Amino acid sequence: MTVSLRIQDDGAWLSVDDQRRVGVGELWRFYDPGFCDCDLADAVVENLVEPGVDGRTVELRAVSQCIVCGEKTTTGWLPVGRVVDGEWRDVDREGLLLSNGSQRP
Repeated sequence: MTVSLRIQDDGAWLSVDDQRRVGVGELWRFYDPGFCDCDLADAVVENLVEPGVDGRTVELRAVSQCIVCGEKTTTGWLPVGRVVDGEWRDVDREGLLLSNGSQRP
């Protein structure tokens, strides 16, 4: 089954099969030592850069700013949802997201 992933509105939305699913302005908490020096980054998503897929998991790289230390850069690959039997399912982006950067170039 094919699913269309696109970044829309100049990086403001991730569209999955032409439905907006993930947008900027969200606060993501994640572990990614390449993002900033904080043990856990609490970052405001400012721009969605690139979508990807790892199995059924939809991932994003996003320009974000840590509200703890102020670092602003692009995240590694972070899970934002899953496609199961052709249906979108959100992951808990208010909880802890684990970077999947070691699996992507």
